[in-house]
Amino acid sequence: MRLPALFLAAALLAQPPQRDEGLAQFSSSSNLVIVNITAQGRDNLKKTDFRVFEDGKPQEISVFEFQRLDSTPLPAVPVPPLAPLPAETAPPPKPVFKDRRLLVLYFDFSSLPIADQIRSQEAAARFLSTQMTASDLVAIYTFSTKLKKVIDFTADRGALLAVVQSFGAIDTLDTATTDVDLEDTDSFQLDETEFAIFNTDRKLAALEELAKELGEIPEKKAVIYFASGVSKTGVENQSQLASTTNAAVRASLSFYPVDARGLLASAPSGDASAASPRGSGVFSGQAQRQRREKDLDSQETLFSLANDTGGRALLDSNDLALGIRQAQKDVENYYILGYYSTNEAKDGRFRKIKVEGPPKMKLAYRPGYYADKVWAKLNEEEREKQLADALQLGNPVTDLPMAVQLLYFRTTAKDYFVPLAIKIPGSSLPPRTQLDFIGSVKDPKGRTVSTLRDTLALKAELGGRSLLYDAGFSLPPGEYRVKILARENTNGTMGTFETKLVVPNLDASPAAPVSSLVLASQREPFTATKKERKLQALHPLVANGQKLLPAVTNVFRRSQTLRVFAEVYAPSTATLALYSGTRKIYESPAKQTQKALKFELPLARLAPGEYTAQVNVMAPAIERFAFARERFVVLGSARVSR
Repeated sequence: MRLPALFLAAALLAQPPQRDEGLAQFSSSSNLVIVNITAQGRDNLKKTDFRVFEDGKPQEISVFEFQRLDSTPLPAVPVPPLAPLPAETAPPPKPVFKDRRLLVLYFDFSSLPIADQIRSQEAAARFLSTQMTASDLVAIYTFSTKLKKVIDFTADRGALLAVVQSFGAIDTLDTATTDVDLEDTDSFQLDETEFAIFNTDRKLAALEELAKELGEIPEKKAVIYFASGVSKTGVENQSQLASTTNAAVRASLSFYPVDARGLLASAPSGDASAASPRGSGVFSGQAQRQRREKDLDSQETLFSLANDTGGRALLDSNDLALGIRQAQKDVENYYILGYYSTNEAKDGRFRKIKVEGPPKMKLAYRPGYYADKVWAKLNEEEREKQLADALQLGNPVTDLPMAVQLLYFRTTAKDYFVPLAIKIPGSSLPPRTQLDFIGSVKDPKGRTVSTLRDTLALKAELGGRSLLYDAGFSLPPGEYRVKILARENTNGTMGTFETKLVVPNLDASPAAPVSSLVLASQREPFTATKKERKLQALHPLVANGQKLLPAVTNVFRRSQTLRVFAEVYAPSTATLALYSGTRKIYESPAKQTQKALKFELPLARLAPGEYTAQVNVMAPAIERFAFARERFVVLGSARVSR
């Protein structure tokens, strides 16, 4: 049975944009598709030896070129001492890519602790000084809060080594805040700083931007991605991962992630960086298993990037340079074929590519690509179809950044209320615009169990603040796939968010029955419209004419008050504890509660940094206990540039 979504929006109103009217325009375009083909041991093939098909239809080969790559290492050169990078006096000459192996060293400083940064630099310097070949061209990119090209493709090992040695130690939390204004404010809405913290999407979006930038080069590219795993927030956007890998495949680019933590191993009770664990977990193996599962979870995205783009991930190895050598080894002699697709439809659909060579010749190439999608200015009926089509695209649109939070609260023994909160940075929205939201919730068999469709209009400027929109679903316990699409109607920008949702059966759990943990900083007055009255009765964050606004990104300022909310479904005693790493820094007095559980804590007493909020619940009547945790970050005051 399909269940309707309930809407509760925190937004302003405006007039819908008008459709532009103008003169008819005529245009034509062509779609040049590049396919890089590896034919093991054959470097004498000709264009006539190949046949190319797209969706079963033969295509005329218009571009043909063979890339002959030399794998002989160059003589070793000394690594220069650490020094700031000298200012460029003149732009370097434009590189020639014929018969060149294109390697990109990509340093994700947003996830690299200082020790891992040093290991990554040493591995890169070792490769550049002793293992680079005559065919290699290397570029260096970095990411903290945005993608930065430090040096373009070059064979100048001296210049590359100078760049690598110029990187100073960067604190990973600082990278999310160095490029923005951190001045404290009493406003609930933070600027776009919050979207750069705890956000895997920003890392993946930067990789997608890199793929699109390098897509202008038809040759094969290998990106060696130095990162200390990719930590997750619990609600991950699978649409952004799909969009990144699709862009990389289209650009003939493969990712070679390198886990800069090296070999991950620890004693059963933990190493010297953490306090000794309490309880029986160290004896039963549970503590060790949880640590290992956390490490494997942080490597999952790295493995997916490599597997979906034809690269390889280097995990659990102390020789980080091995990841670069693997990319170097994989990019061997290959052929470049290009054809102008006879299918000119810009429908965003997948086009399957098949290449035939000489008999019994094994060829390696990409299996296909997603066509471009052009979103034209449409009337109301066409816009509705566009939303439905965009929601179903295999190559999701992720141009509009957004953070999504899904919670669950029990309403009856068989039903749970699932609030959905969407946050969009104000810098991504025009001053006056209209937003459309569409979404679906599907069960494991792919059946739609609930849908969402709503429209909001902004009547005022956001002033750099974020837009918060929320809705809700009524669902029974189970596993679901939630996919949400938002469209800004002035420019037609769209964003897609897809994730897995698990609504637990709290009655069947061995732990005390506790809802999701909500972190917030402000309430606002709320008066329900006729459409929202049903939602008001279900929504636990609405009470006494006030609505608690979930933080979504879990990023706060020291001038704010942390508000923690949860529901318990048995008489319980509860406390709130804060942890900095593994060290407990605060614990509240115990509270007795029958259902709603609320804590408040001024954040001025906390130093800027990352923390964990943990609610400890003990239900003596049913002899159960539970721990609900959420990570959050406290930002400090602005630093003054000198």
